[in-house]
Amino acid sequence: MTVSEGGPYASGEAVGSALELGGGERIHVCQDGPRDAPVLLLIHGSASSTRSWDQLVPLLTGVHRVVRIDLLGHGRSDKPDDGTYAVTDQAHRAGEVLDRLGVGHAVVVGHSSGGAVAVALAEQRPELVTALALINTGPGLHAFIATGAAAAGPAQWPPSDEQLREFASSGFSRAGYEIPDELLADARRMTLHSLTSSMGATRTYLEQQPLPDRLTVLGKPLLVLFGEDDRRWRSSSAADYAVVPDAEIHLLPGLGHSPLLEDPPRTAEPLLGFAAVQGVRAE
Repeated sequence: MTVSEGGPYASGEAVGSALELGGGERIHVCQDGPRDAPVLLLIHGSASSTRSWDQLVPLLTGVHRVVRIDLLGHGRSDKPDDGTYAVTDQAHRAGEVLDRLGVGHAVVVGHSSGGAVAVALAEQRPELVTALALINTGPGLHAFIATGAAAAGPAQWPPSDEQLREFASSGFSRAGYEIPDELLADARRMTLHSLTSSMGATRTYLEQQPLPDRLTVLGKPLLVLFGEDDRRWRSSSAADYAVVPDAEIHLLPGLGHSPLLEDPPRTAEPLLGFAAVQGVRAE
């Protein structure tokens, strides 16, 4: 394993490190909070990065060790043109990161397509994943709102600032939301191959089997948070997760696809309550 310290991000952001995994791929990792506290693993969505969690992390670290990763093809992780971006491969890398960090159990939190990676990790490593929390993760392709910039990325890459902002705009509840420059910068660092391959991989995973069906078999505790004004996935589809035994489903009025950015405190409250219950169950 090779570990190298990365330089600091924007003001107030954690310093990360790069882990070289068994396949030679370098994955960027951030850690915050007490090292002996229960672990939350945060997995971002397509065309995003660890930075998408920046505002939420300080609300979680009082009682949790928070681990964030840039999936292959995203953020500061490698973006190989010959790499595989399948959801199952991304999940395998996430599990390897936790192994390298000495983490034996974690509540895994996924935003948007990161939720599919979280589910795949639980399928592969049920002993590692204590519970799952999905934030605005569509249960299946039937729930996808295939309009505008949400349906396809920019036709050219790298895109202009205007194209990139239009592409990202549907990730929020209202027009004119000021998307953090750091997130736009990380999206711009992606290659066209890593972007289209990652988005296609999520589509393939959902085509194979809807997430509620996978979760019902897994039997893991589940929290579903969904901004009611999501412009990428129909928020009514959150009800599909009700087939999962004892699933907790919370709709967040006035918020869109990215409640972790739009209203971190409202996102953190149910997440912390859910994670606390899992800690009690584990004792």
